[in-house]
Amino acid sequence: MAKYQNLLVAIDPNQDDQPALRRAVYLVQRNGGRIKAFLSIYDFSYEMTTMLSPDERTSMRQSVINERAEWIKEQCKYYIEAGIQIEVKVVWHNKPFEAIIQEVIATGHDLLLKMAHQHDRLESVIFTPTDWNLLRKCPCPVWMVKDQPWPEGGKAVVAVNLSSEEPYHDPLNIKLVKETIDLASHVNQTEVHLVGAYPVTPINIAIELPDFDPSVYNDAIRGQHLIAMKALRQKFQIDEKFTHVEKGLPEEVIPDLAEHLQAGVVVLGAIGRTGLSAAFLGNTTEQVIDHLKCDLLAIKPDDFECPITQDDDEEDDDE
Repeated sequence: MAKYQNLLVAIDPNQDDQPALRRAVYLVQRNGGRIKAFLSIYDFSYEMTTMLSPDERTSMRQSVINERAEWIKEQCKYYIEAGIQIEVKVVWHNKPFEAIIQEVIATGHDLLLKMAHQHDRLESVIFTPTDWNLLRKCPCPVWMVKDQPWPEGGKAVVAVNLSSEEPYHDPLNIKLVKETIDLASHVNQTEVHLVGAYPVTPINIAIELPDFDPSVYNDAIRGQHLIAMKALRQKFQIDEKFTHVEKGLPEEVIPDLAEHLQAGVVVLGAIGRTGLSAAFLGNTTEQVIDHLKCDLLAIKPDDFECPITQDDDEEDDDE
């Protein structure tokens, strides 16, 4: 499998434990490939040292970069000694998400992994502004890793859109399912489940149209979604028992099913648009993400246009 051979791990600078690095090692051990452990750092106080010469400021910054690089190497030491190929890179940049995306573009990384913090009481995943910017703008798939071990027998749940209102949904559904099946077959032979949600009858229609029969409407909508799901699963020879068509809002149906199945990861599409709107995920996708309690893999459509470029005024320094 050619996919996911060049992994970029965004290192969390605030803790020694690195779940995203562990997950990347897990993937590489089963699928091959290489890892780059990447950290973007910035300290405004170093820019304020006006009494120092530019060379002295550069030297101070480089010493901080070197120090953090050594710290990351210590985190990677066990994996490197076990034969995992890991490169360490630290840059000076005041916008971490831009630095990460520019690295993805410059080096052709095909998967970005980053830790997502967990809400202690609710068990839900908390996404920072950097996380959201990466999910919205990163051109390669983004794997948000929850700070917990992969569940025993953890399944992969693919959230598909079975309504045919928008033409981009069909090719995106196919891409999501194909990449998930490829990943599952090469990594952990896990079950791949497909889930689609269909809407309930709008209450205002039922009230305004006395002859309107909600049950007939619901049956018709469900029937359309079942037909679409059957067509999709048959493309990949997926057994019907691994497909789920549920009534309700996607942001409720998908997280509930993922929890019921004890899923290790939910795979969903981050809708790509052109121009300025390329900075945003679809509203439904964002709401689904907010309710998840497991890992998330967000994949862009083929026509996604990244709003971040390498033409940037920020100063970068390699390790």
